[in-house]
Parts: sequence; C-alpha cells; structure tokens
Amino acid sequence: MENDIINILSNKERPNLSTIEINDLLGYTTIEEYQKLDKKLKEMATLGILYYSEKKKKYLLLENSHLVKGKLLMNRKGFGFVEIGNGKDDIYINKNNLNTARHNDIVLIELIGDKTEGKIIKILQRDESKIVGTIYFKDKLCYVHPDSKEYIDMQVTKETSKGLVEGHKVVVLPINGSKYLANVIKVIGHKNDVGIDIVSYVYAHDFKPNFPEEVIKYLDCIPDEIEEKDTIGRLDLRDKTIFTIDGDDTKDIDDAVSIDKNEDGTYNLGVHIADVSNYVKENTPLNDEAYERATSVYLVDRVIPMLPHKLSNGICSLNPNVDRLALSCLMKINKQGKVVKYDIRKTVIRSRIQMTYNKVNQILDKNEIPKNYEPFVNDLRLMKELSDILRTKMISRGYIEFSSPEAKIIVDENCHPIDIKLRNEGTGENMIENFMVAANETVGSHIFYQNLPGIYRVHDKPNEERLSSFFDFLAARGYVVKGKRDNITSKDLQKVLEQLKDKPDYHILNDMAIRCQAKAIYSSVNIGHFGLGSKCYSHFTSPIRRYPDLILHRLVKDYEENYSEQTIEKWAERLPEMAEHCSIKEQDAVKCERDVDDMKKAEYMQDHIGETFEGVISGVQEFGFFVELDNTIEGLVKSSGFNYNEKAKMLTSQDKKKQYRFGDRVKVKVISANKDTSMIDFEVVED
Repeated sequence: MENDIINILSNKERPNLSTIEINDLLGYTTIEEYQKLDKKLKEMATLGILYYSEKKKKYLLLENSHLVKGKLLMNRKGFGFVEIGNGKDDIYINKNNLNTARHNDIVLIELIGDKTEGKIIKILQRDESKIVGTIYFKDKLCYVHPDSKEYIDMQVTKETSKGLVEGHKVVVLPINGSKYLANVIKVIGHKNDVGIDIVSYVYAHDFKPNFPEEVIKYLDCIPDEIEEKDTIGRLDLRDKTIFTIDGDDTKDIDDAVSIDKNEDGTYNLGVHIADVSNYVKENTPLNDEAYERATSVYLVDRVIPMLPHKLSNGICSLNPNVDRLALSCLMKINKQGKVVKYDIRKTVIRSRIQMTYNKVNQILDKNEIPKNYEPFVNDLRLMKELSDILRTKMISRGYIEFSSPEAKIIVDENCHPIDIKLRNEGTGENMIENFMVAANETVGSHIFYQNLPGIYRVHDKPNEERLSSFFDFLAARGYVVKGKRDNITSKDLQKVLEQLKDKPDYHILNDMAIRCQAKAIYSSVNIGHFGLGSKCYSHFTSPIRRYPDLILHRLVKDYEENYSEQTIEKWAERLPEMAEHCSIKEQDAVKCERDVDDMKKAEYMQDHIGETFEGVISGVQEFGFFVELDNTIEGLVKSSGFNYNEKAKMLTSQDKKKQYRFGDRVKVKVISANKDTSMIDFEVVED
C-alpha cells in the first residue's frame, strides 16, 4: 500500500490529494479499506514520508512540501545543525528555534532567511538514547555533565539523585519533552575506580558488560560437553587432522582448518566452524540477547562477548582434544585457486592442537619448528602452498591489499596504559584470512545462486567525490598515475595503489585511499564486495562473535532441512531488518573500540608531556594539522596565520618559509593530553 500511495502522489499533475481522493485512485470500495488507508497515511505523515496540510486537508510527499526532514546534531553551546543527507549542506538551527528537540532527534524543519538556517516545526522521532555522564552538584542541585559534547548538562530529578556523590559515572535518560531534566537509570561507579572509564564507553554505545538474569538461568540447559547422541546425523571427522590457528590470547575459537592434496594436484580444504546455532535457538532469552548485541566488542583489556563464556569459551569453542559440533565447508580447489566442488555439512570434529600465529610463522617464515608442532609441519606447508595460490587469484580479480597499522595497547593491573605496540600480520594470519575468504564466498554463493533469501557482506564502490579529491591530491603532489576516475573498479584502484608502492609516503597515501571507501555493511541484497573484488561474499566463519554468521548458519540448515515456500517467505521478510540491525551494532562496536583506544592513548600521552616524537602529517585543516606517530597515536598541531590549500592539503606561512603537507614527516613535542576529552596537542620542534 505504501508504494502505491507514493506512486499516486508522485504524479506532478495532482501532487496534493485528500484521503478520499487517494482512496478512489486506489480503487478501494469498502469502509475497512478506507480505514486502513487513513491509518497508513497518518503513519506515513508521522514518519515524515508525507506532509499533511491542516489548511487544505490534503497529503503530499514531504519532498514536494516546504518542509525538510533530517537528524538534529547538537552542540553543547546550545545550537545545532540538521543533517539532511544526499550530499546537501547541513541546516543551522539557532537555540531559539529548537522547539524542545534534542541531539539525534529526527525532525521536520522550515527553511528561513537565506535557506541555510531552519526552524524546527515538528519532532518526528525522539532519540531514546541513554546518555553517560559525570555527576556534579551546584547550589545544592544535582547535575550530570554528559561525556558526549553533543549533549548539554542536565539536572537530575530529585527522586533519582539520592545516594549520588560528586564524580559518580551514571547513565541517564532525558525526560520526554525536556532538554534539561533527566532520570538516573544506572550508577556505573566512581570515575576514579579502576576500569570505570572503559565501562562508561560500553554503556555509552549501548552495550552491556553483563548478561541479564534470564540468560544466566537459561544457560543451565546448555551442556558442558557434547554426548554421543549429539553426533547422530553428522559427518564424523574426528579421525581427520584438524587444528586451529589463532592469537596467543584467543579464548573464543570458532574456526579450524584441515588440508590434503589429491593425485591430480587439486587440494581438499576444510574450514570447520563452530555450530553455534545448535545451542543458540531462536525464540529463547539467549538468542534474543545475542541478537540485541549482534557482535562481540574487543576493548583494551577485556571483551564484551556476544555469547556468555559458557558458550564462547566452552561448548562452542573449538578447543583442542575435545569433541565439538561444527558446520564444515569442504572445498576442492584446483591449481588456479578455483573452488571446483564443495559440500557444506553438519559435522563432529576434534581439533588436534591449538596453534598460535607466532609459532606458525616460526615454521613458515623461519623454518623453526616449536615443540609439539612436529606432526603438523607438512600440513602447514601444504596450506601455505594453497594460500599463495588463493591470494594470487584474489589479487588477479581486484583484491585490494589495504595496509593500515593497528595498535595494541598494553595496560598494567590498574588498567593504566604503559606501552603501545603495532600488531604485525605474518604469513599465518594471511593464510587463515585467505581460507576464511574462500569459505565465506563459497557459502554465500551457495545461497545466492539458488536464488534464496540470504544475508551478505557487501561493500559498495568508493565515494566518487572523495576519490576525485584523492586523484587531485596525487596530481598536486606531483605523482603521475595511470588510471581512470569514473566508474572505477577494484582492479583499477588496485593498479593505482601499485604505482604508488615505492613512494616514501605510501602508508599515508594508502590511508587516504581507505578514507575514500564506502563502509562495508550487511544486506539482504547482494551487490558484491568492492574491496575484495568479490561478486558474492557473506560472513560464515565467526558465529561466536558475529550474529550475521549465526544467521547464515541457520539459513544453510533451514534450506536443507525445512525447505518450503513458508521458509523462503519467512526469511525474505525478516532478513532486511536483521541485516540493518547487525550493521548498526557493528558500527556501534567499532566506535566504542575506537573511542576507548583514543581515550587510553590520551591517558598514555599524559605521562609523556614534553617529550618529542616523529610522525607523519595525517590530516590538514585551516586551523592546523594532525600528526600520526609511528605507534598510531594522533595529535593536533594548532596553527594560525597560514594559508590553506585544500586541493594540495597543505598549509603555507604568510612569508612562504614554512610549509606543512599531508604525508610530510615532522618532529613534534607533546604539549598537552586530556584523557577525559581524548585530545592530544603537539607543537612542531624546529630543527
């Protein structure tokens, strides 16, 4: 019905219609149909799809009205901007024109003045976000100072302020209709308590550090070990050489691998994934909580898991020398890296050993064999052989090897950062990545080419405007690269980056290319994965820590065991919303992880005020430039009296004696660092 209404109102000859006129055009003849239409029109007006003119008593599409819909982004100073999207400039909202709207509210605005300013007419959707902040007292009244600069200070209601002290970190919920009054719904702890700084970010991004009581109780029905009856109807692979390869401190092990080679030169690669869906059943408290979280969140000294430890570190984890239930993708791969045959089976496996990347890299890179690894050396070398073939194939089709350094923050027993090191990816890490990509593509294609509803990991083409800016920058820098700008493919961008590989500032150019990319998301519509150069890609290999993988496991089983029109219709209806939810929660997790890292990096630099470091200029603005140190810490060098060249991303002093360009190496001194704001300030050290 909604699409029919939009089509009718899209006709420019009759853009304004009453309910009766729309009813007649739809051909409805009963009172029930009219009532249903009336309800739908009001709903669409509430959502901001339509605008209802009280004066004319007629509906029209919002885009054809004098009003604009968008999201309000507030500033702590009291004013805000409404984000319109679609490449249009944000609209300024004076504090007197907010009409009780708050940060993140979806609003209708009327453009005023020169149409760069607006006035909020209606709040379409209240932001129900909980806000984290710090308690303080003023004139015997209790206030909360939000951690996020988008929210203004709010007074805490007398009823919920009892027992609070100065410095308490709390979660508050603004009272509906008020910008200045809020209820405390959770006391996190005191800001000086160990670990409360990280937990505050967990709550701020709407994750929970603990599982609800009903989930804990439900765990009583989850076994600690599998029984022989659980293996009935499964392919038994317990006699096969299967093992896991992970980081040194990994506890939630959801993938294992196996390999052998056929006489014709083809390889049999097995990717065995924990069968989480066997334990996490739909319509249970455990599943509801897992769906709500949608992902595990990996923070400096802890993990906020998607599943309780009884599953993530226990019955679902592919620990060595114990039987485990798995969903295995068994692939036959030829010498060109093509999967020529595959089978996806419910299995029972027994991992022989829990390997680590460090020790695997000793074997593959240094030919050193650690203790207990002797029986598996030939398998590892065969895996390396196949991995090289797969990587060559991936690169030939357009796989882009973006290299962005990742930091590991080392903390002491009080969660205070004492060191920051770069994570190094070696042969073992790349090998497992190649195998997981092969399995993800195989299972995704298994669903897609049967024309069944699926959930995909999609990555759209880069933003054309940002990409054009990137090419302009390369030209301004004097780099001549061959390649087209329009309708660029992953293969085209790969060739451009290849031409820049020998440049001294390649790291920063690579980082700039990354910023041009669209975000990878989950979708029920397969548009391919640009960065991987893949026509069909899904997430299958990490169901302990990613809900989309769990969904894909259910789809594989459901289509195999319960195939029917009802099954297809069920998933076709549910998957779009599930994919969107998982994408949102993944982005929330990324923001949470990044915010915690930034906060801990600022805390680390508080101990290094006055020290000098070398780094690369990673961003240039009119007000100054950002410098990224070799350990990934980034700080701001403020500057004034410089001319800003946006195209060349360069600042030049008035006398032209000083010049700071994106990608230049500079020596800086730390002049300030603030853990509360995660801000670090540098100044350039003159040689």
